[in-house]
Amino acid sequence: MGQASKASFSEGTTSDFYKSNVLGQRSGLFVLFFTEMWERFSFYGMRVLLIQFLTATVIQGGWAWSAEQAGALYGTYAMMLYLTPILGGIIADKYIGSRKAVIIGSIIMTIGHAAMAFDTQVMFFIGLACLVIGTGFFKPNMPSILGEMYKDLPEKKDGAYTIFYMGVNAGAFFGMMLCGYVAETQGWHWGFGLAGIFMLLGTLQFVFAKPLMGNLGVLDQSKEMNKEDQLLADADKRNPFTNLDYILIAIISVVGFLYAFNDPLSKNGIIDMFSALDLPFLRGQYLMIILALILFIYLISSRIKRYDKIVRDRMIAVVFLAFFLIFFFMSFEQGATSLVLVARDNIDRSLSGGALQIFNILNALLTVVPLALISWVLVKLAKATWSKIALSNIILIICFVLIWGAAIWMLKNEFSKEVSEIKVSWFSTLNSFFIIALASTVSKLWESKYNPSAAMKYGYGLILVAIGYFIIGLGSWGIAEGVKISMVFLVLTYLFHTLGELFISPVGLSYVSKLVPARMLAFMFGIWYLAIAIAQKVAAVLGGQVETIQQEYSLSHFFFLFTAIPAAAGLLVMILNPIIKKLMPGIK
Repeated sequence: MGQASKASFSEGTTSDFYKSNVLGQRSGLFVLFFTEMWERFSFYGMRVLLIQFLTATVIQGGWAWSAEQAGALYGTYAMMLYLTPILGGIIADKYIGSRKAVIIGSIIMTIGHAAMAFDTQVMFFIGLACLVIGTGFFKPNMPSILGEMYKDLPEKKDGAYTIFYMGVNAGAFFGMMLCGYVAETQGWHWGFGLAGIFMLLGTLQFVFAKPLMGNLGVLDQSKEMNKEDQLLADADKRNPFTNLDYILIAIISVVGFLYAFNDPLSKNGIIDMFSALDLPFLRGQYLMIILALILFIYLISSRIKRYDKIVRDRMIAVVFLAFFLIFFFMSFEQGATSLVLVARDNIDRSLSGGALQIFNILNALLTVVPLALISWVLVKLAKATWSKIALSNIILIICFVLIWGAAIWMLKNEFSKEVSEIKVSWFSTLNSFFIIALASTVSKLWESKYNPSAAMKYGYGLILVAIGYFIIGLGSWGIAEGVKISMVFLVLTYLFHTLGELFISPVGLSYVSKLVPARMLAFMFGIWYLAIAIAQKVAAVLGGQVETIQQEYSLSHFFFLFTAIPAAAGLLVMILNPIIKKLMPGIK
């Protein structure tokens, strides 16, 4: 995103990067690594608390919402997190550049976290709104700056993105662990506040790294368009949007936006904007969203038909992959809603004696070892860049002093107890831990002769997610009321879900970039993020039914439902593999 001055980068900052390499990569990569790490620390640290806080009893400091009410609000929040980056990317490209967009987004998110630290409903919703808007500016532009940094070093780009991806997961891991622990032991708003502190410090370290980063991400409107940019500019001339297209886009956008906000408002008894359309068998809001979906399918189909055959076939392949991506995320993202509630209410988390000591030792290793490794990276970065960005490094050191203090305090508290319960948020850290542990191994498959096609990767990923739900479904099968499930089942569920994610999530956008011509990338990336946004909302709505299904049937019925959905989708995409391969010849 953003047209930065290539000349200023190559002449001014390239030499600085080479003089201050860290682990064989440009030192600026690790500025981005830590900026992303602290943003993810804050984002996931807050996210892991949201459903718990909304559904906790008033005595526990929560709002005592039902799972359905909480899921409706979370779904709208998660949905908007994937829609606003489309707009944020456009603003960065045309008006402010990636660097300013990242700083603006970081500041708005810091305000949002700070607002949520106050124990009032108004500040809570202001905080959520700020996080949605800030993410819109931040999310699409960090990878853009990274890509720009390595334009002249394509052979190192894969390694750079791998390191960057580790920063994402390291931040998520420590954010969920420490913010979750603080919230569950000291109070919800202390946890929200801790997330805000690291968001602020991460913003400052990025701002003060400007002397090293040079003009990366700075918009240069005086520069002439290159050939690729010219193709993007000519896209509408090649396949112009008709008046009907614009009308359909407006209708779909308005209906989708109204539904997103009507869902939590109506389920909390505030207002139902579509109540006049209610049918005996279907609520009005669902009727409208079905009609909007039909219009959307028509819009996409009509636009794709206008392209030549090769481009048309490849875009159809992307639509197929985006469609099955919805089934993956609607199942996988139960980790933010129903699985959090299951961990709190249905998993046996109590430990004592030898079992407690073993867990505390394992937890200490899980915390200290990765934190020590990342601290070592910080030392390497500081040594390489101190003369140029001393203030940025000082802020990073403050971050690590704080995070080490929080980690030692947490471990000391737990080691001093004779009886304890594993914190609910701890289970959510397993996804990030398994990604860090398994990502390199799984990625080696893509470089071997066993590298499967895109559709087969999707099929395997969906079936792995289904296996995860089948395992915890078996764990909850036939248990008497009040009996808790062994935590082993939930740990194995997260393991298989992470394996499924590694088969699908990292490769999805890669296939979009391979399949779609440059002039249409923005349009198809928008479709891709829209698919994820829809999946996030569906996941939360379905996850909100966990209490209802458990009461009317059983908890195992809920899990077996989520076994069947991804399993059926996985088998279907594998059956369609020959068709999808034919639509994308030469693409591996």
